[in-house]
Amino acid sequence: MYIHQPLLFAGEVATAKFPGTRYQGSKAKLADWIWEQVKSLDFDTCLDAFGGTGAVAYRFKQENKLVAYNDVLRFNYYIGVALIENGNVQLTTDDVEWILARHPDIDYPHFIEKTFRDIYFTDEENAWLDQTMTNINHIADLYKFALAFFALAQAAIVKRPYNLFHRKNLYVRLADVERSFGNKTSWDRPFAAWFCDFVAEANQAVFDNGRANVAFNVDALAVPGTYDLVYIDTPYISQQGEGVDYRDFYHFLEGLTMYDAWKTHIDYRSKHRRLKRTANVWTDKKCIYTAFDQLFRHYRDSILVVSYRSDGIPSPEEILALLKKYKQDVRVEWFGQYKYVLSTNHRSEEVLFIAQ
Repeated sequence: MYIHQPLLFAGEVATAKFPGTRYQGSKAKLADWIWEQVKSLDFDTCLDAFGGTGAVAYRFKQENKLVAYNDVLRFNYYIGVALIENGNVQLTTDDVEWILARHPDIDYPHFIEKTFRDIYFTDEENAWLDQTMTNINHIADLYKFALAFFALAQAAIVKRPYNLFHRKNLYVRLADVERSFGNKTSWDRPFAAWFCDFVAEANQAVFDNGRANVAFNVDALAVPGTYDLVYIDTPYISQQGEGVDYRDFYHFLEGLTMYDAWKTHIDYRSKHRRLKRTANVWTDKKCIYTAFDQLFRHYRDSILVVSYRSDGIPSPEEILALLKKYKQDVRVEWFGQYKYVLSTNHRSEEVLFIAQ
């Protein structure tokens, strides 16, 4: 049993702000609404089982809950380490200067420069990524490493058309044409400038709520511990049966987390050098019903809070039926129409299931 403790830095909780996010499917704009729906529930410990950007976990941390963040993707896990588990470590000016410098005693590879030429970034930018990721890998402190990786990943995302790594399209940035989307100024701004901006965003988001918060990088069914409440926001499968595969969309960021072994995980048949595909029940319409059933059964002793979309597979009615197999009291809240970044679906509505 966890002991409830008062906030250590109460003033910081009022000023700490969750960083801006360009991540597809982020619940950042819905986190306050989600909190309003669950704040009357009797819970002290909670798990965000599919943590993503960490927006909901961070909101619960702000309310002095003991929070466990989990995500199967390593690059997301570092968000959880930096913003949820980390309570007081920040990057200093000296840290940033060291990360951005070239050091004579470090042997810098050219892996990104050679492997991803003309795919996502310019040659100069690829060389900068090789150097900076190599420097970050020399940081011994886990929290400083995570903060630096967060800033690097955000910088890479903001310089990408569509904020994704789903196709080889550097030409979109470089072509001298009129554009109806995107921000060429953002795309062309130097990596180092963006990195410093995102370090500042991450630093100001760090606060200590007096609890032993923790981040995990495992399958949702393998998270250690028990929790009063489990928040679930799985990848989404549309009614057409198309799943949102975040590993595919952000494979470049996942590759950065295993920089030294990256080359062994790449599917070289793909033009955009994605990672080799792995089985994922959350993007397979043939497996999704069983996956939800197993998840609800596994956490049946906790309050279950499930974020969902009205046009998904399974349907909201089917999610409700699955929850009622394990919970007597299931409440359904509707946010209404909500358009996710890059989504062309204007009819989808956000649904929240609260099962006790």
